[in-house]
Amino acid sequence: MKKTYTVLATLALVAMLMLGCKAAPATLTLAQGKPEIDAMLKAYAAAWGEANGIEVTIKSIGGSSNISLGQQLKADYAAGDMPDIFGINGPEDYKEWQAIVADLSAEKWVAKTSVAFTYEGKVYGFPVAVEGWGMAYNKDLLDKAGIDPATLNSFGAYEAAFAKLDGMKAELGVDSVVSMAAAADMGWVTAHHNFNSLLSNGLPYGDTSVADALLAGEVDATRLAEYADWVELLFKYADQKVLTTGNYDSQVGAFATGKAVFLHQGNWTDPNMAQANATFAMGFAPHGSMKAATDGIFVSAPSFYVVNSESKNKKAALKFLEDLAMTEAGAKYMVQEAGMIPAFSGISLNPAGQLSKSVQEWSAAGKVYSWNQYLFSGDFRDKTLAPIYNQFANGAIDKAKFVELLTDAFVSRK
Repeated sequence: MKKTYTVLATLALVAMLMLGCKAAPATLTLAQGKPEIDAMLKAYAAAWGEANGIEVTIKSIGGSSNISLGQQLKADYAAGDMPDIFGINGPEDYKEWQAIVADLSAEKWVAKTSVAFTYEGKVYGFPVAVEGWGMAYNKDLLDKAGIDPATLNSFGAYEAAFAKLDGMKAELGVDSVVSMAAAADMGWVTAHHNFNSLLSNGLPYGDTSVADALLAGEVDATRLAEYADWVELLFKYADQKVLTTGNYDSQVGAFATGKAVFLHQGNWTDPNMAQANATFAMGFAPHGSMKAATDGIFVSAPSFYVVNSESKNKKAALKFLEDLAMTEAGAKYMVQEAGMIPAFSGISLNPAGQLSKSVQEWSAAGKVYSWNQYLFSGDFRDKTLAPIYNQFANGAIDKAKFVELLTDAFVSRK
């Protein structure tokens, strides 16, 4: 009898262990910084996970949140809860995490892209997409005002256009000329994207000379002064409520609903335009951060997925990325669902969004400028530069002080 009980107890234990295994399926966690694709990525991940018997968790950080992806990752690392896949923006982010970033050089998708993140000859980052931005414009409103977007290529051209549009706000039915946000938690608009106007506008693609000089504490006073004029112009003609307290949704929403003529964002807002049923003609014009005319917009891979080399789920993470780049389902997610420009060859689908099409047109013409903002650390951009833009937007400092504080920031970081 005792033997029978022992056998039964053993069988019960085995059954419990089997049930336990079923209750704890394989898992995969991806943390990324593009909240605008959160719903689409979660839907794709759920379908992929079901097909592969893996429970996938997507964590999207950014947008209007008061914590950046980098800050969240540091908290996760301290808590021993790092994701299996996570996003980085460029060299400085990579250097922060290189001890746990897996070498992806041998992955099949590497041969299908020219914009993977590389460091010292090895591939470490999977490019999320190809993105671009300039000044997004509502062509229908510009047509009504008699302004050709092709003429918007210098500070003087924008200065005249903004003044004219400002005098026609009632006639055009808009609240502001520009929709731009510079609130404390929107520093990625100012100290990341707008900052890049100073770093690369008008320079050959790949030219990092201005950024390199600033990293060395050397400031081109003329270029900085012209750039400050541009920031002042944008702030002057922006909706002041959106500028000082607005979040991502209010900034993008004002443009999508026809209440602003220009938007300081990129083609990643195409899904927002679709959700708002924005049918007006739109496209990108160059930034007017220089007196001289420029003829391009800022185009690059916006971010990269890296694999945590310490992850117990590394094999699943590698398969997730491979399928994303090399399957029909992955292509449909990137292009048709998320509205992104794919960074991989062999994908025949094209995004439907007008802003993405505009980026493709600028790129096809070779009229593109680099993204050099990520040569600077996240802390420098978020903790040093962003507050300076915020003070300027709120009127706490004038343009002269804005230039002074930026100059001091570059010199002191040397």
